[in-house]
Amino acid sequence: MTLAARQQKRQRRHRRVRAKVFGSADRPRLAVYKSNNALYAQIIDDSKGATLAAVASSKEKGKTPRERAESAAATLAKRAHEKGVKAVVFDRGGFQYVGTLRIFADAARAAGLEF
Repeated sequence: MTLAARQQKRQRRHRRVRAKVFGSADRPRLAVYKSNNALYAQIIDDSKGATLAAVASSKEKGKTPRERAESAAATLAKRAHEKGVKAVVFDRGGFQYVGTLRIFADAARAAGLEF
């Protein structure tokens, strides 16, 4: 399968997820994007169109992808709590809920985010 075909399939899954997931002021959306090198996550209030907190795991050199995902989740949860966010809806971005994405989600829950 070519790269373009994989990207199209992920974008189709992402549109399907986004049709059901909407972040509000009470429960903003935790959107995750995963590249080959890094994991990016944002907490977004869709009603205002504002990003409340963001984190990228690419800045942490010398760690395994698992360690980077866990520390990124802890950092994001800390920033969310500073903004007063305790509960979010999880937007997996069309990616399968396995591997690094699952580790990130579990670490975010352990750090105090509810979803």
